[in-house]
Amino acid sequence: MLEVIGLSKTFGGLKAVQDASLKVDRGEIVSLIGPNGAGKTTLFAMISGFLKPDSGSVRYGGRDLVGMKPHEICLIGVVRTFQVVQPFANLSVRENIAVGAHARIRSRADALGRAAEIGRRLGMGKMLDQPAGALTVAGRKRLELARALATGPDLLLLDEVMAGLTPTEVSEVVNLVRGIQEAGTTILLIEHVMQAVMSLSDRTYVLNQGRMIAEGTPKSITSTPEVIEAYLGHGAAARIAAQGGGGA
Repeated sequence: MLEVIGLSKTFGGLKAVQDASLKVDRGEIVSLIGPNGAGKTTLFAMISGFLKPDSGSVRYGGRDLVGMKPHEICLIGVVRTFQVVQPFANLSVRENIAVGAHARIRSRADALGRAAEIGRRLGMGKMLDQPAGALTVAGRKRLELARALATGPDLLLLDEVMAGLTPTEVSEVVNLVRGIQEAGTTILLIEHVMQAVMSLSDRTYVLNQGRMIAEGTPKSITSTPEVIEAYLGHGAAARIAAQGGGGA
């Protein structure tokens, strides 16, 4: 469904992403993890058209997305959320979600109707007529997810949708994401909450200093020496092995 091949991006002297590749098959939930500053959001921005790579290709359904604009990529079914949620604070929750729906729906009434449907599906039915600026962090995260889902994506790119949430809120969003997958949307997610990564992912990629260093099931990658050292520092894998441990 999605194939990222050798993407690279440099900002001045900083090699943010270097020859990164990944693959997502239809129906999967695939996670992309790595330390802060690893290049994960830059990779998402290149996939979704917000940044143009210096080299490499992004193939979706056999079509190269490099050079396409974000709204064009949205219309063929690839949509991303943003780590920093910035709703239209003076609009209602319903109207914010309708902004996403307008990607495919011209009628205001129909877009608002679609927004209400999506909002109720994500547990926001009682919030629909509240101003978006009054939402909690958890509410804003749901709104960002709802707005993206309202565009009707086939592939949804989630950028730390669980960051800043309590354990209970994380569990609720995990269930929402699983429900979105079960309804037919494929998901690629960036996430630091390992509870969510372990629970949701069919496969996981690990990015560190712009390079892919591991790929496999969530369980298998947590015992990979390169992954342990990326998170815990040089020599950590050897220390853990000497102590008889096995996880990152």
